[in-house]
Amino acid sequence: MSGAVGARRSTPADVTSPTPDPAGGGSATLPPPVASGLHGCCPRCGARTLFRSFTAFADRCPACGLEFAAFNVGDGPVVFLTLGIGTLVTILALWLEFSLSPPIWVHLLLWPPVTLAMVIGSLRVAKGLLLALEYRNRAREGRIAED
Repeated sequence: MSGAVGARRSTPADVTSPTPDPAGGGSATLPPPVASGLHGCCPRCGARTLFRSFTAFADRCPACGLEFAAFNVGDGPVVFLTLGIGTLVTILALWLEFSLSPPIWVHLLLWPPVTLAMVIGSLRVAKGLLLALEYRNRAREGRIAED
C-alpha cells in the first residue's frame, strides 16, 4: 500500500457521480476539467468565470460563489510547461541545425519567440486544468491526523 497516511483514493464514483451542490442542496454534475482550461469554466458550476484576465484567476465565481483564491495552483503549470516546451524546442532546434545548418542568428531569432509564445499560449489552459483537478480531487494541504 502506498500513499500518504490518511489519504483517500478517488473512485470512479467520486468523479462521475453527481456531487452535492452546496448552494442549492441538490446535486449537480461537475463540468469536465478540460473545460476549465480551454474555456475558463468554473469547476463547480461550469460558468465561464474562472479568469479575470488572460492568466489571472478571478477571486470567486459570481454564479456559484466558489472561492478560487482558496486553491493553490502556484508555479506548477509554469514549471511543467517550461520544461516540456523547452525539451520540444531543443529537439526542434537540433533537428533544424543538423538538417539545414542555418547560421546561428536564425536560431537566436527563431527559438526565443517560439518558446515564449508556446508557454504563454498554453499557460491559461494548464492553470485552469490544474485548478479544476484540485477541486475535483478535493486536494488540500497535507495535515497530520490527530489521534
